[in-house]
Amino acid sequence: MIFTKLILAHLLGDFILQPNSWVSDKENRKLKSKYLYFHVLIHTVLSFTFLWDIQLWWVAVLVGVSHFMIDVSKLYFQNIKTKKSWFFGDQLLHIAVITGISFYFNEFNFEFLNNQNILKIVMAALFLTSPTSIIIKTLLSSWTPVAEAQSNIQTESLSSAGKYIGILERLLVFTFIMVNHWEGVGFMVAAKSVFRFSDLAQAKQRKLTEYVLIGTLLSFGLAVLTGILIK
Repeated sequence: MIFTKLILAHLLGDFILQPNSWVSDKENRKLKSKYLYFHVLIHTVLSFTFLWDIQLWWVAVLVGVSHFMIDVSKLYFQNIKTKKSWFFGDQLLHIAVITGISFYFNEFNFEFLNNQNILKIVMAALFLTSPTSIIIKTLLSSWTPVAEAQSNIQTESLSSAGKYIGILERLLVFTFIMVNHWEGVGFMVAAKSVFRFSDLAQAKQRKLTEYVLIGTLLSFGLAVLTGILIK
């Protein structure tokens, strides 16, 4: 598939064959950096090499030109605060170009939208992200510990870390169930217990421990229930 070949070329060109020194030089010198042009040339050559079809030379050129335009835009518009956003936006745009080329060659279509099983899995995965977080937060709202009870263990906590940990663990549990590897669910529960409840034991806050335990069981329980319903 053209998509697979171009993605492979992209991974090699953007990550394996691009030293950090090149990235720093591009960020500092932008269009004056010779490594910007080396980088684009590498992508073009890799794309042509993996396609290995003289009639598709224009695809390799298109990948190179689009890569140049996207990278230049990122270099001039990103700053310290938006650097992370631009990194992911940059990657999404590169993948979008490759996907568009694949659509042109009819490698992809929208028939999957008629596949009810795929739609159910996507629906379940979306449900286990923010919607489930809101449901759990609402269910536990009347038991939320006071600020003093949380201060011992949350003063150095990352912003919104608990929310994203919950989302990731639910998606992993759901994935394990969908591929019939229930032992993975047991591993997740054990890992969460070791890392989370050891901290709570040190804090010596029984109410907070019970609060976190209920939240964890709700999170795992909803993920398991969703996986069983979809199966």
